Amino acid sequence: MRVFLDANILFSASQTHSRMKALLDVLSARAVFLTNEYAAEEARRNLSAKFPDGVKTLERLLKNCEIILQLATDVEAGLPLKDVPILGGAIAGHATYLLTGDERDFGKLWVTTIQGVKIVSPRMLVEELNLR
Repeated sequence: MRVFLDANILFSASQTHSRMKALLDVLSARAVFLTNEYAAEEARRNLSAKFPDGVKTLERLLKNCEIILQLATDVEAGLPLKDVPILGGAIAGHATYLLTGDERDFGKLWVTTIQGVKIVSPRMLVEELNLR
């Protein structure tokens, strides 16, 4: 299973004692984590502004991620332009799942599979994998 981590997932997992960090710890036994520099930079920028201590944790997390360098450019999903590199990275990385907490922009696509990538929230992934 290949799970692409959106910036908000990286941000949340970089905070000490977060539920997202705990989820990724459980998933790491059965998943390969992917992201791209676009998502990583957004997470870095937000952590630097809000929780600077989390930047070191983010960098450790990124060392356990496959960084996808390409983007699929033929993405037609009705997303805002700022989110196309996220879905494009997930598609280019042959992700099984795009894990995102961004309900505003990705919520209408949750549980939709686009070019082989199923878009899910953390709760949806937990339920689908029966991780409770």
